[in-house]
Amino acid sequence: MAAELIKWNVYEIHTTTPITGAMFRGRIRKLGLEKEINVLVENAEDIADKVRFAITNTADYEIISDYIKKVAPDAQFKLVLENIANPVLSKLKVNIESRYTL
Repeated sequence: MAAELIKWNVYEIHTTTPITGAMFRGRIRKLGLEKEINVLVENAEDIADKVRFAITNTADYEIISDYIKKVAPDAQFKLVLENIANPVLSKLKVNIESRYTL
């Protein structure tokens, strides 16, 4: 019997506060560990100075976004992918399954 894949919602963070090269991803990871939240976080390679994170439910979104607002008060979040299995956060076009054959 095959395991059900975890579905993730991917958000892009928009802010004027520097969040790349500032230990930002590690802080979000640590928050996830402390709060027992499944979270993925990566720098975007297809857009300069952006970070994306992925979570599995709305309650986790509130915890992560509230923390980010403390670090970057002007932060805004954009849902860029919804209910996606095994997401790649650095380049969104990689998530277009029709681009690939096995």
